[in-house]
Amino acid sequence: MPHKSDVQVVLISGGTSGIGFATAKLLLQEGWCVVINGRDEQAGQRAKMKLRRYSSKVHYIKGDVSVVSECQRIVNETVDFYGGISALVTAAGYYEEELLSDVSEAAFDEMFGTNVKGTVFLCQAALPYLRKTKGSIVTVSSDAGLQGNVACSVYGASKGAIVSFTKSLSLEMAPHGVRVNCVCPGDVDTSLVDKQIAQSHQDAVQAKEEMGQHYPLGRIAKPHEIGEVIAFLISSKASFVTGAAWTIDGGLTSW
Repeated sequence: MPHKSDVQVVLISGGTSGIGFATAKLLLQEGWCVVINGRDEQAGQRAKMKLRRYSSKVHYIKGDVSVVSECQRIVNETVDFYGGISALVTAAGYYEEELLSDVSEAAFDEMFGTNVKGTVFLCQAALPYLRKTKGSIVTVSSDAGLQGNVACSVYGASKGAIVSFTKSLSLEMAPHGVRVNCVCPGDVDTSLVDKQIAQSHQDAVQAKEEMGQHYPLGRIAKPHEIGEVIAFLISSKASFVTGAAWTIDGGLTSW
C-alpha cells in the first residue's frame, strides 16, 4: 500500500461510472494515483478492477457524499492511503427530469443532497490538504446550470448552484494557490442519459440520435471528452485558469 507525499493524488467522487470513470482512466494513464468514490460497493470494486488494466495505482472508497460526515471520512481515508490530495473532482451527480408540479421532496433532497451538498462538503473536507499541495478542484455542473431546460427546474437549480459556488470558492482559494474550476457538459452518453431514455420508453439508439440533432456538432458527448477537459484543468497546463465554467456541449448553449 503506497504512502508517498510526493505523488500526484486525485480523489474523484462518482468515479465508478460515467464522466468520473472516464476521468479516472485518463489520469491513471497520465501517471496519477487515483481514488474513486461511489455508494455501491459492487460497482466500485468492478470499476477498480477495470481501471487496473491501465494502472495499479487506483483505490476505491465507498461513501455517500450527500452525508457530510461521509465526505470527511472519504477525504481522510484518501489521505491515509496515499498521504495527501493534489486534486479533487466532484463528479457524483443525481439527475431527475420532472416538471416542477411533479417534483417530490425526496427527489429535491436527492438532487440537492448529491449535487450541491456533496460538492460543497467534499470540497470543504479536502481544502486543508489542497492548500498544502497548492492543488486544484474541478466541479461538475451542466449546461442546465447555465440556461433553462424544460422539466429541469430543480436539477438546473442544483447545477447552477455549483457554478456559483465554484466561482466564489475560486476567489477564496486563489490566495492559497488553489485553483477551482467547473465543467458544464451537455448530454453525455452515460448511465444518466440511459436512465432518462428508459423513463421515456424510447429506443436507446434512436433517442441518442434525436438528442444529437439539438447540438450544432450533431451528436452528444462521449464521457472521455469531458474527462479530457477535467484532466487539463487539474494539470499544470491550466496553471492560470481559475473561476472558470467550461462549457463542453458541442455548441448547444451558443444557439
